[in-house]
Amino acid sequence: MRLANSLPIFILIFFLMACSSQIKTNMPKEIQDFEFITQNEATLSLEELQGKWWIAYFMYTNCTLVCPNMTANMVKFQEMLRDEDLDVRIVSFSVDPDYDTPKVLREYAEEYGANLSNWDFLTGYDFETIKDLSIHSFNTMLQEGSSENENKLITHSTDFFLINPRGEIVKTYDGTGPQQIEEIIEDLKKNL
Repeated sequence: MRLANSLPIFILIFFLMACSSQIKTNMPKEIQDFEFITQNEATLSLEELQGKWWIAYFMYTNCTLVCPNMTANMVKFQEMLRDEDLDVRIVSFSVDPDYDTPKVLREYAEEYGANLSNWDFLTGYDFETIKDLSIHSFNTMLQEGSSENENKLITHSTDFFLINPRGEIVKTYDGTGPQQIEEIIEDLKKNL
């Protein structure tokens, strides 16, 4: 009789333990299909990323405001992935595809010390295509502004987006500060 009374408590404890190992999602959203050009002039599609955890963000090489800091944070994140032996891809979507050719993206990656074995910088689309992806898949705005000193000012998300192996965004993190990098690593360790 005592065991029967304890059974619901054991079930509740088991359920709570199982839930604690999952990422607490703040943005369940499926990514629409894409196939774009990498810095190495190869193609990368959503289909190729299926079955893998990956993290994405929006950037452009002429950005002087938030992109340098975000890319530097992503380099730190990549180093932590290596140190923790976590198999995760990184995808950077350029929001200035007219300027950011594969060659420009390759040079940008080299400048920041990005290891391109698990990191792709994407281009090969027009601005409307990346705007559509930003709005409809990542629920974030993207707006082309005026030119200043021959550099376009483009307003884009400053978030890092964690995507699960099914191609769903499960969580967003502030990409401008280094403090959330550790949170991403901890979330990944719960699921890898």
